[in-house]
Amino acid sequence: MAGATGPKRQDTRKFFENLSGAGKCIAVLTSGGDAQGMNGAVRAVVRMGIYVGAKVYFIHEGYQGMVDGGDYIKEATWESVSSVLQVGGTVIGSARCKEFRSHEGRLKAAHNLVQRGITYLCVIGGDGSLTGANLFREEWSGLLNELIQQGLIDEEAARSHSHLHIVGMVGSIDNDFCGTDMTIGTDSALHRIIEVVDAIMTTAGSHQRTFVLEVMGRHCGYLALVSALACGADWVFIPEMPPEDGWEDNMCQKLSENRADKKRLNIIIVAEGAIDCHNKAITPDYIKDLVVSCLGFDTRVTILGHVQRGGTPSAFDRILASRMGVEAVLALLEASTDTPACVVSLVGNQAVRLPLMECVQMTQEVQKAMDEKKFDEAVRLRGRSFENNLSTYRLLASQTARSELQNSSFNVAVMNVGAPAAGMNAAVRSAVRVGITEGHKMFAVNDGFEGFYKGQIKEIKWGDVGGWTGQGGSLLGTKRTLPAKHLDAIAEQMRIHNITALLVIGGFEAYVGLLELSSARDKYAEFCVPMVMIPATVSNNIPGSDLSIGSDTALNAITDTCDRIKQSASGTKRRVFIIETMGGYCGYLATVGGLAAGADTVYIYEEPFDIRDLQANVEHLTQKMKTSIQRGLVLRNENCNENFTTDFIYQLYSEEGRGVFDCRKNILGHMQQGGAPSPFDRNFGTKVAAKAIQWITRALKESYKEGKVFTNSEDTACLLGMRRRAMVFQPVAQLREETDFVHRIPKEQWWLKLRPLMKILAKYKTSYDVSDAGQLEHVTRVRPKENDASAAI
Repeated sequence: MAGATGPKRQDTRKFFENLSGAGKCIAVLTSGGDAQGMNGAVRAVVRMGIYVGAKVYFIHEGYQGMVDGGDYIKEATWESVSSVLQVGGTVIGSARCKEFRSHEGRLKAAHNLVQRGITYLCVIGGDGSLTGANLFREEWSGLLNELIQQGLIDEEAARSHSHLHIVGMVGSIDNDFCGTDMTIGTDSALHRIIEVVDAIMTTAGSHQRTFVLEVMGRHCGYLALVSALACGADWVFIPEMPPEDGWEDNMCQKLSENRADKKRLNIIIVAEGAIDCHNKAITPDYIKDLVVSCLGFDTRVTILGHVQRGGTPSAFDRILASRMGVEAVLALLEASTDTPACVVSLVGNQAVRLPLMECVQMTQEVQKAMDEKKFDEAVRLRGRSFENNLSTYRLLASQTARSELQNSSFNVAVMNVGAPAAGMNAAVRSAVRVGITEGHKMFAVNDGFEGFYKGQIKEIKWGDVGGWTGQGGSLLGTKRTLPAKHLDAIAEQMRIHNITALLVIGGFEAYVGLLELSSARDKYAEFCVPMVMIPATVSNNIPGSDLSIGSDTALNAITDTCDRIKQSASGTKRRVFIIETMGGYCGYLATVGGLAAGADTVYIYEEPFDIRDLQANVEHLTQKMKTSIQRGLVLRNENCNENFTTDFIYQLYSEEGRGVFDCRKNILGHMQQGGAPSPFDRNFGTKVAAKAIQWITRALKESYKEGKVFTNSEDTACLLGMRRRAMVFQPVAQLREETDFVHRIPKEQWWLKLRPLMKILAKYKTSYDVSDAGQLEHVTRVRPKENDASAAI
């Protein structure tokens, strides 16, 4: 793959072609509460299962369908999961089942499975559903013996079905399952909450109102906590952080200070299960009455309810569900008689497999810790993702102590560089407020390096960044100008404003700009200060980071458009749409957008293609049009090939498909950059910027000698990026080797491993390297202290 892959590890690579599903029967069911993205997981299990030669069955209506048998257990076909990727809820139905909790119910279920030869089970649900599955597995041999005694099956059937293999995937909007950073449905639920909050903020601001919002989360405050971070709420109540006595006065004081700071609205977010330190429930109505009686503010309550479970799954949930579904089938194929039931999880950006019961026990321990009022322990058990969200919230909520802050005498400048990306403003807001909390004087640089050398620099205060989290684009202004030609003027401005640290938030130009500044340190003492860059670009083409701020919002824009286009295509029989995405030479948006939208083919620069490939793709679509799925979706990255343009591909497909299908084309353009940032980008920007400022504070203290800051070591000009499972600070000088500067992409890109997965789900034969697939690990209870250089997000 041109410009994409590093040295191949031929000796260690293994391919799933060696894992055959022939003669195996896999059943998939969804159980418990529904969650957006469950259909994506069902689709991935069905298609991957069929692909490897297994028979795959739907079990309709969860465990109830397994107990009742009959038509509730049906064989699935490739076409039966077409058009479900963009549908919320679960198309195979879900139900709570009392009967399965009884021994008789499980006996009936076992009989129904054996009758169809099913010994591989994929369960998508919450901890209750997964615990039930594990109990079923443990009882399996006993249940078979009972069935023999009752004459319902013979010895041969028992012998050939002697082991039940189970793999779980967690579908829960509450994100309340230990062992995974994100459960299927959580991101989509956050989308629903943030859509409502954004809508409410406009009306609340018009009338100077206070809004109290109740979000789901009876036992887990994840949705409330992350939505509070993502919308910059004034106050949040979650079960894991009960407020101390006297919280009523503190909250009212903060609301009144905010109103005095000319803030026209207040947002308070309450989790369903919010309690005070005496275990007494904190309800939205109680908060409303309190605000009205103490402050006299016009206050309204909104209870979101089941809206949070509904609607279309977000791009993140579709990709997560697709990756987990494929991983679940691999785990089932690799399972041996002594493999414990496992759950497929996401840690950082990596799929992992964890023993099911270890995760369930840890999830139950959280509740036990909560019942015993050991709240810090509960937060620790929830995992690093939850902990980091909470610590970032606490950092940003420490506004009350502003008058008592120690001034550090350090001046930190923040700037945006490159094209605008949704989430930049959330990052700037977080950086400014955490910086002020740390005692620094914060400076905003307008219009990137161009504004820097022109002296467009001014101090930025706490109140100046109010309401920035939900704003798209860049409120500071951003330009693509590089600093190399203006180093004298930039050094002069740093001297004038006594800038002692620099935070650059932006895309490839930001990365190159930081390289240029750090390379000029031997000539300019002004650049011998701590400098850190946070990747923010829709293209996600920065070396040193798997993800960039802004790319999630762009992916959602692409999938939303593709959904509408697919709807139009299915209304008109036999139509193929060719869609051009942004990304420069980086195929991330096209590939991952294609996976989320269920594309048939995706053309990218990193995977060269020729006219024979185009011909094969047309023939593949021609075959598809003979089935019941009479529409096609083809994505093309804008710079994938200079000769095979979008027009060329459109004309080729139109000509070759004549009489079978017709074509339409669509160039998405700059709409991918715009719009309100997604909850993921707001949250990611907020957390990463807070981490960057904390790093700057440490670097400033270490390099402050004899009344001035001076540092020229490589590790004080860094990029903060997510690498697999951790957030890592990496010297930009070291990343130079990993960069293809001509095409502005990293030489190695993790997401290329998702391409075979996308092709498999589109029914192409391909090779899939599973050497990096999740290996069975254990849930760690006591983690080592994280070092400063690396910490999970």
